[in-house]
Amino acid sequence: MSTVLLVFLIYLVGMVVVGIITARLASKSLDDFILGGKKMWTPVIALSEKGTDMSAWLLIGLPGQAFKMGIGAVWAGIGVWLGSLFNWLVIATPLRKLSGKYNALTLPGYFESRFEDKSHILRITSSILIVFFFTLYVSAQVVGAGKILASTFDIHQVVGMVIGLSIILFYTMAGGFIAESWTDFFQGLIMVAALILMSVVGLIAVGGFSNAFANIGSIDPKAVMLSAGNTGTALYLGLILGGLAIGFGYAGQPHILMRYMALKGVKEVKKAAIIAMIWTTFAVFCAIFVGFLAIPLLRGEIADPEYVTLAFAAKILPGWLVGFILAAATAAMMSTVDSQLLVATSAITEDIYRKLINPNASQKYLVRMARIFTVIVAIVAFVLGLSAEQAVYWLVLYAWGGLAASFGPPLIMSLLWKRTTKIGAFAGMVVGAVTIVVWYNVPVLKSFLYELIPGFILALLATWIVSLFTKRTGETAKR
Repeated sequence: MSTVLLVFLIYLVGMVVVGIITARLASKSLDDFILGGKKMWTPVIALSEKGTDMSAWLLIGLPGQAFKMGIGAVWAGIGVWLGSLFNWLVIATPLRKLSGKYNALTLPGYFESRFEDKSHILRITSSILIVFFFTLYVSAQVVGAGKILASTFDIHQVVGMVIGLSIILFYTMAGGFIAESWTDFFQGLIMVAALILMSVVGLIAVGGFSNAFANIGSIDPKAVMLSAGNTGTALYLGLILGGLAIGFGYAGQPHILMRYMALKGVKEVKKAAIIAMIWTTFAVFCAIFVGFLAIPLLRGEIADPEYVTLAFAAKILPGWLVGFILAAATAAMMSTVDSQLLVATSAITEDIYRKLINPNASQKYLVRMARIFTVIVAIVAFVLGLSAEQAVYWLVLYAWGGLAASFGPPLIMSLLWKRTTKIGAFAGMVVGAVTIVVWYNVPVLKSFLYELIPGFILALLATWIVSLFTKRTGETAKR
């Protein structure tokens, strides 16, 4: 057995053990399965928020983009950093306060309670959008797992997809939110440690900063430019605004927002924010640096830029550390998929089945149903992944944009503007989702501007304008 395989197997066994240990804790109630009973250790929630946030995009997509275009990929990193900071400063505290007040376990539950929506239109709409976009999101992560394992062990990508998804399904079904938060915690530590390690060793391998920039500049002059060689509209609307716009997405990601709702209380927000932002700073910019440093060693050797992380590790590290990097890359995918599966499952189990179909179901029965729905969503995502033709980077940005435009504007307005109405929130969700889908599938529009930007702006306008012309109801109006 190779050293790489041995280290990777130790990691996988560790994830399975976590699922077994936490299974009994998650079986008590749906509240425990979905939000861990709101009693988990703050550092676990903080790193879980980052682990579930970054996905395979961090160790596959982002380094691949930096390897392809050079230092210009930093604009996406800045967008991610600013978006994360915005969420912690603006969204986390009021969302934790109001979700606790309404005893909401999910984002659809929050919307329904916030607007006293007896018609259930917000719960149904948001649940449908969550299941749709998260299924696409999970599909992208599964493709990422296939690429990682295929490039390392010389197996078919589909086999890699099956292995990765099977492990995730086991511990997510077994332990729910508690299992995936603890696994995300450890996976977050592995991910940032791997990226820092590769950045330091990679810098030494290419001869330091000055040699790195000189060598990379001689291979590809555009790679050492912040503009990546772009000018005019391609620079300002495509590269800079498109990269920074990724940050708009944070306020609309249910798998991230769940972490704020799961904190013990409002007082824990500041501590969690500091931990999360330190992690983000190191992880994001080291990921870009890894792809950038790989240019002089791997340009012309690999056809798909998204294989760069593992290929670079194999060039500069001994076998057992390559196994560690493989574990980190797999962790990046797993830490997001488990959360996305859980959010999609909770939308079906809590928001549709429990609230609208069978309100008298027992807690044990609901947990069992949640596990069944987890498998169903995973299977659909796997099938979609088999036919995926696009890179992980762009698949993730599509799903990210869909969730961002659908939920970001209505959520921000509902937390910060008292005059927001039920119909306004509904209009924002629909306009955001439709804009993303249409813009993404029209080549002329997609090539002009990242779909999240028009989707977010139009959804924000729809929420605001419709709220101005519609009435608030019940206690919402009194507030």
